[in-house]
Amino acid sequence: MIYQRVALIGLGLIASSMFWAMKRGGLAGEIAGYARSEATRATARRIGLCDLVCESAAEAVIGADLIVLCVPVGVMGAVTAEIAPHLKPGATITDVGSVKREVIDSVSPHLPDNVHFVPGHPLAGTEHSGPEAGFAELFDNRWCLLVPPVGTDAQAIDRLQKLWEGLGSNVEVMGADHHDLVLAVTSHAPHLIAYTMVGVADDLRRVTDSEVIKYSAAGFRDFTRIAASDPTMWRDVFLTNKDATLEILGRFTEELFALQRAIRTGDGDHLFAYFTRTRAVRRGIIEAGQDTDAPDFGRGAGR
Repeated sequence: MIYQRVALIGLGLIASSMFWAMKRGGLAGEIAGYARSEATRATARRIGLCDLVCESAAEAVIGADLIVLCVPVGVMGAVTAEIAPHLKPGATITDVGSVKREVIDSVSPHLPDNVHFVPGHPLAGTEHSGPEAGFAELFDNRWCLLVPPVGTDAQAIDRLQKLWEGLGSNVEVMGADHHDLVLAVTSHAPHLIAYTMVGVADDLRRVTDSEVIKYSAAGFRDFTRIAASDPTMWRDVFLTNKDATLEILGRFTEELFALQRAIRTGDGDHLFAYFTRTRAVRRGIIEAGQDTDAPDFGRGAGR
């Protein structure tokens, strides 16, 4: 057991998966949970999610050794202000948001000096959301990035790292600004592009809805999977990681214009060389064990 008592604030896909994975590995004693929605709390009780489902965030964190903020990035500051007076001295507070600089800037001012703050980001998820979407294997062989501010207690970092490793993750520590740039490349900009492509298909009235659905090849089908992600979460991601996302989108636009020019001018050599280079990136992902070359892109049914 790594933590005697854990509090999960927000009970969606990530929190639910953390609960089942902690129970699978015997990593925590009692796990309390809280969700803002009464319906979500009722669902959590019905499916046995958390040992104790509380009626307030303040109640959930009382006596907790670890508090995990599993709420949208845009409300983390407000939630922290609410729970701060009830935090146990020596407790660790972490989060699972995909933006880190904004989280640090919004959460830190509300925290008392006698708790440890170790922001985190598990690089795992599906297009499904809500308490019933979680499963214990979500984090297996996926990466979790820890982004502790300078001066954070080393033992608190090590303890949280051991938890994530127990959940099945590979763990790496990095700085907040570098994290936000890396994620703008690997996640944020691709999501925005997927949203855009699905939106274009929806707007292109010469192609009917039935044709889009009926003839979806793997590429567009994967775009729709990404574009089905939680709207609140992704709205907050783009508003809070604005600079890094805009930088990557600027680079993307330049590359897109170059490809447009190659198509327009019939420059097959440029296209072939470009696609050969990008194909190598895909091979690297497969060789790193982060996906398989299976036709379903490594996702089993329902994942």
